[in-house]
Amino acid sequence: MIDFEEELKKFQPSLEVEEAEDAIYNRDLTDMTDILLEMMKQKHN
Repeated sequence: MIDFEEELKKFQPSLEVEEAEDAIYNRDLTDMTDILLEMMKQKHN
C-alpha cells in the first residue's frame, strides 16, 4: 500500500516552463545528426 506521507516527503515540484526550456536548451547533447555528420567526415578522410 502507498504511504502518502512518505511520498509527500519525496515530492519535488516540476520546473516552470521557462526554467525547463532553459535547462533543456542549455545542454550540449550529441544527437543523431551529429553522429551521422561525424561518420560522414570519417568516411571521406
